[in-house]
Amino acid sequence: LLDHVTVLIGIAYKGKAIAGVINQPFFNYQSGTDAVLGRTLWGMLGLGSFGFKLQEVPEGRRIVMTTRSHSNKVVTDCVAAMEPHEVIRVGGAGNKIIQLVEGKASAYVFASPGCKKWDTCGPEAILHAVGGKLTDILGKPYRYEADVKHMNSSGVLATLRNHQYYSSRVPESVLKALASD
Repeated sequence: LLDHVTVLIGIAYKGKAIAGVINQPFFNYQSGTDAVLGRTLWGMLGLGSFGFKLQEVPEGRRIVMTTRSHSNKVVTDCVAAMEPHEVIRVGGAGNKIIQLVEGKASAYVFASPGCKKWDTCGPEAILHAVGGKLTDILGKPYRYEADVKHMNSSGVLATLRNHQYYSSRVPESVLKALASD
């Protein structure tokens, strides 16, 4: 699972993610000894995104991505409510955004506290640079001021397209469970 490992850098201005870097140091590690290891993806609002080829999930497919190792009933209930054609489980917040922008998943759904602002700021900026969206499960944007809590207590919902569809599918029980912030 070395390809799940990412190094994340995010820049926020006035509380909003504006630039980000995702380094995937072990990208291509299974391709043999002659393979070039690692890659860096980056993006900035108003400038664009670099280091990857933007792709989308085939039309009409809902591939929901969620946590590989931190699941619970609230998470599984939320994922099921999205009516996915397929569910994939991977590690790493940065890796999950890579899966979105490379067309391997339609939505990243994590209906649980756990990840932190440093997990989402850089990847969120890259996602926004290509027209995607990242919010908490309640549909509220995360803020990145110096004095905010580090924990993303209300989970994560990220999409390249159709954010409203996924946001509208979050069950009331999940909204209540994560409404603490």
